[in-house]
Amino acid sequence: MSEWYYADAAQQRHGPMPDEQLQQRFQRGEVDLTTLVWRDGLSQWHPLADVVDELGLTQAQAASAADAAAAAPRAADAQAVPSAWTTPDAAAATHSPYAAPAATLGEEPRFVGDGEVVQAGFWKRTAAYLIDGMLIGIVSQVMQLVLMLGFFGFSSLGSGSPDFSTPGGIVMLVLVYLLPMAMSALYFGLFHASTKQATLGKMAIGIKVVRTDGSRISVGRGVGRYFGFLLSSLTLFIGFLMAAFTERKQALHDMLCDTLVVDKWAYTDHPQWQQRKLGTVTVVILSLFGVLMVVVLLVVLLLIGVAASGSWH
Repeated sequence: MSEWYYADAAQQRHGPMPDEQLQQRFQRGEVDLTTLVWRDGLSQWHPLADVVDELGLTQAQAASAADAAAAAPRAADAQAVPSAWTTPDAAAATHSPYAAPAATLGEEPRFVGDGEVVQAGFWKRTAAYLIDGMLIGIVSQVMQLVLMLGFFGFSSLGSGSPDFSTPGGIVMLVLVYLLPMAMSALYFGLFHASTKQATLGKMAIGIKVVRTDGSRISVGRGVGRYFGFLLSSLTLFIGFLMAAFTERKQALHDMLCDTLVVDKWAYTDHPQWQQRKLGTVTVVILSLFGVLMVVVLLVVLLLIGVAASGSWH
């Protein structure tokens, strides 16, 4: 499904949004056939009249598109119009209010210390952590499996059976537990200190980690924040729940490390692109997690019922 953007009469960009949402805005009169729209794959912005078939608008609307689009700036005229009609690909050369929210790979967003800031709430942060937790869990399990298979393999060449009381066995146990923790610390530290200021989970949700003044955190602070994160989990998860009630939506580890979690467009020169709603990815992740928890609960209740009835021999 395509993600669309459109520019209103005040030259403000809106989006991304799916086909259905753009159709609904057209039906409500928020956009018309002369409104400029863009999606990934288009070389430049086009009047809505040019894409009525792709969006599945009615034939009657498509028939009236020709007259309405005549007054709109055409793609062929883009070179003769000022930079307001610049396409997303040319945004690096000439800034455009129509430019899609994309940056050149490796390009660091310009830091702006003022403007509106949308804090990332508890549910967005939870969804991001579920994604990160799944990724880290998979890599950790693979890492531990490789270590254990290697240890069993070397043991079979010697005594024939693994012995964790030997110096080698003790070292193996230490590695099995400490390497995943070290990997997690580096994962969070490096990603939070990168130009994106976000882990893969936070990128998917559209949020990032910053200092309380909006600046980027260092790798050291990012690693320290991870250990603060572990401390939050040791407080019966109260440290995490604090993000739902504190004024700036800070969890315990945010307070300890002087950090905030905000929308990815906060503290940039495009604060108007920030999203207050949960977003599609957040809703999908939370819904899947909720379904999984219900299934687990039902299985547990079923096992308890079977055990209580004495029918499980």
